[in-house]
Amino acid sequence: MSVDPPTARDLVTTDVDVALERIRRGGLVAVPTETVYGLGADADDAAAVARIFEVKGRPSGHPLIVHLASAADVHEWAADMPVAAAVLADACWPGPLTLLLPRAARVIDAVTGGRDTVGVRVPAHPLTEQLLRRSGRGLAAPSANRFGRVSPTTAADVVADLGPFLDPARDAVLDGGPSPVGVESTIVDCTTDPPQLLRPGGIPAEDIERLLDAALAPAGGPSRAAGMLATHYAPAAHVVLVTDRRGADAAAGNLEARGERVVVVDFGDDLVAYARQLYRSLRDADAAGADHVVAVLPESRGLGHAIRDRLTKAAASRS
Repeated sequence: MSVDPPTARDLVTTDVDVALERIRRGGLVAVPTETVYGLGADADDAAAVARIFEVKGRPSGHPLIVHLASAADVHEWAADMPVAAAVLADACWPGPLTLLLPRAARVIDAVTGGRDTVGVRVPAHPLTEQLLRRSGRGLAAPSANRFGRVSPTTAADVVADLGPFLDPARDAVLDGGPSPVGVESTIVDCTTDPPQLLRPGGIPAEDIERLLDAALAPAGGPSRAAGMLATHYAPAAHVVLVTDRRGADAAAGNLEARGERVVVVDFGDDLVAYARQLYRSLRDADAAGADHVVAVLPESRGLGHAIRDRLTKAAASRS
């Protein structure tokens, strides 16, 4: 006899006590953050961390980010805190910034993919902050979606993507409402001099450079952090990139003339709204059965860097 996959009613809770019990028993909890929802496990529990990769369909060598209750916990997870990292942590945490640091002895290989560095951040969401503080643990957490697909910004998104792969008896989705930033954290490698920008995100690179009073170097070397792959964040629809609304209308018209179903994504100069609604727009396009998403690339400033990065990688998945 077939068994129906779990539903939102089976998995979703707003009770931190439920989430805490699941984490303590080695389960997975999808947690809300200010960026996107993450799929969390006790970062010291190798079996629980292994299930993250299983549930997401994520290659095992890809590193995860350890989420902490406060900056004071970093010394347990990082062997060193360079001056640049300390400056950024003091100014930006809690918030959408991940720092890549030398890993401490306690960090297990399953979290880092065997690398000698670890990504850490302090998320800015009250429910997840409670969970982290009360558990006294670090949570290893990538985005709570199937690998390579569009990141989730609501609990419903998590259930739609991962519901069939989660077990209501040991896992949960902690519902903290829609993610207010909407794109993942900025990742800065503080093991290099100067620090490298590995992934643009919720804190613009210009703001980080002002804090450091120095320019960030572009990413170089092997992939060593989340979001560094050339293809990622992809909807089922084919993503077409254009530079302005006139180009979007022309591209959409040409595609529709061929009988294709098209959704145009364009938030003009409102970069905050574009970041917040980007993944929602891509998911809605798939829900509407669109064949193509024609997206207008925003300017290369502020949150525009992160939006362009996500759209470029979404489009590359079908190149």
